[in-house]
Amino acid sequence: MITRIDLNADMGEGFGPWPMGADDALLQVITSANIACGFHAGDPDVMATAMAQAVENNVGIGAHPGLPDLQGFGRRRMQISLREARNLVAYQLGAAQAMARSVGGQVRHLKLHGALANMAAQDDALARACFEGALAVDPDIILMVISGTAQLRAAHALGARVACEIFADRAYTEDGLLMDRQLPGAVIHDADQICARILAMLRAGAIITAKATHLPAQIDTICLHGDTQGAVAIAHTLRSALLAAGVALRRFDGARRGAQ
Repeated sequence: MITRIDLNADMGEGFGPWPMGADDALLQVITSANIACGFHAGDPDVMATAMAQAVENNVGIGAHPGLPDLQGFGRRRMQISLREARNLVAYQLGAAQAMARSVGGQVRHLKLHGALANMAAQDDALARACFEGALAVDPDIILMVISGTAQLRAAHALGARVACEIFADRAYTEDGLLMDRQLPGAVIHDADQICARILAMLRAGAIITAKATHLPAQIDTICLHGDTQGAVAIAHTLRSALLAAGVALRRFDGARRGAQ
């Protein structure tokens, strides 16, 4: 049984006067926040507000770079070169660092968003390019990666600090990837079901697929999507279930594990 875990959520995803998610409420529950950097969502004002709230709540700040697709919320795949991938990640991390410092905070981790994350989970070269872009800006940044995927292999190959993530509200395919959101059952909304499957994964030290296959995995953090229906209630229910099971909630350390 894994007895210590981080809870993370994506936030800062509004734009101008259009809000997205329940950042205020989620920051009372989570230990790490992944804050949009302006490409798939967010803007300087939204970023500053979310980061200031994270500082106030002693929540770890992470950059959440995505593809340049505001209308599609970064969830539509795009063809980009490896050079473009490096630069778009480096650019967004730099913006996140500036905004965090402006409110008395510091960016400690980076997590790829949406389609970019899913593409990098399947493509070792793309994952490496994205992470090279991040490490060129901050060699000590912790890379939050989707556990058991090309993202993890690339981070290990680069000798980076790593935190491995599983998803509370997303179903998994047999190869350990996230099920396409458009498929039935891909997004899980029932809080009791979410708690049961997460506790089962922590007990097994494995990702459990939609077909109940156990895939052994490193698990350091659990993602709660802030734009999922009922996100705040789900977050509170999961936090309570974890504490009741004796699981401590703390930020991940992001140890360097080297090439594997």
